[in-house]
Amino acid sequence: MAVPDRRCPDCGVTMEGMTLRSTGGHNLQVVSGENREGILGKLGMNQTYGAETLVCPECGLVRLYAELEE
Repeated sequence: MAVPDRRCPDCGVTMEGMTLRSTGGHNLQVVSGENREGILGKLGMNQTYGAETLVCPECGLVRLYAELEE
């Protein structure tokens, strides 16, 4: 994955990595429109990716980047 710009576009300070979870305590995932490989894809399950979360400590801007495999 290409390294995202870790500076806040609004404040210019370095953004910090954090974990984003749902209220149920589960990590969020990015779901693509592509079918997964193997039997799960044949059952209609879509490909999912983890998400890297960056937060600006100054203004609170949150950016999500899909953790795409290369």
